[in-house]
Amino acid sequence: MSFINTKIVEVSAPLKSAHFPFNRGEALFEAMSWCVTDYYTKASAGNPFEARGLMVIGESRQGKSREIQRLLERFNDGSVVMPDGRQGTIIHCILSGKVTWKDLGLKVLHQLGYPLKGRRTQSDIWEMVIKYAKLQGVVGIHFDECQHVFSEDGERTNQQILDSFKTLLKESRWPLMLILSGIPSLATHVAKEEQLSRLLRTVRFQEIDLSCPADKDEMLQLTFSYAEQAGLDFTPLATEDFLERLAFTCCNRWGLVIEMLIEAFTRAKFLKEEVCTKDHFSYAYAKTYSTPVGYSPFTMPNYQDGFDQARLIEVLKRTR
Repeated sequence: MSFINTKIVEVSAPLKSAHFPFNRGEALFEAMSWCVTDYYTKASAGNPFEARGLMVIGESRQGKSREIQRLLERFNDGSVVMPDGRQGTIIHCILSGKVTWKDLGLKVLHQLGYPLKGRRTQSDIWEMVIKYAKLQGVVGIHFDECQHVFSEDGERTNQQILDSFKTLLKESRWPLMLILSGIPSLATHVAKEEQLSRLLRTVRFQEIDLSCPADKDEMLQLTFSYAEQAGLDFTPLATEDFLERLAFTCCNRWGLVIEMLIEAFTRAKFLKEEVCTKDHFSYAYAKTYSTPVGYSPFTMPNYQDGFDQARLIEVLKRTR
């Protein structure tokens, strides 16, 4: 008996590797292009300069990390050549749980290929970051889940971190572009340091609002796109009522909608069915929220009264 269900893998792999071109992806690319163009122009002059950066904010499961990851893959594919003739690269660091500025430096060094052994001061660690980033042509760092470096009651420590981010942008020996991504509270912390805030361009990943024609159209395109990828007919479910149920069930978060579509479509294909039904989505709901199969917002008449969206969000937080 194998732990790997090869039939599920065969069905779900194309769906999990698919990418839907959201409008927000274009906005993110435009902001990144602005940031990189500014860096390149200043670097071409050969004088000390300060870099710009991005702050990407949105609730969890909105798909921020995946959009940024795809953007960095494009940037790091060798096509971006900086004024010194080297290919520019941006490294990625994900922050999980509370971390100090020293911890952050160690994470960056590890991403640069220099895992540090032995005791070093915080200052020494960040000096090494600048040194090795310059040697490797690393021109930027993406700090994912960046809200974890801040605390609600550590005002002094928070200010030190904000000052340190600002220093990386202004480092005369080798300025680094920063991409700070996280939940909306990140913007509240950054706003407390005016100079840092001025150097960052904000990109917001908004929640789904089906009262907005653009969001409704994007939801339809998204569902049909993934259904087509799976070879399924989504037409019977392409109603306003079902789309509202889907958005509600996914707490109005685009990333979770994609996860739900993949789970539901995988179920349909596994059962060798050709048309999408509410039962497939009810099954996907049970898998996502760890509930018994059969009771879901997709099948209950008064689903908004029977399900508490705040509780659904709490479940999502525990399953991250």
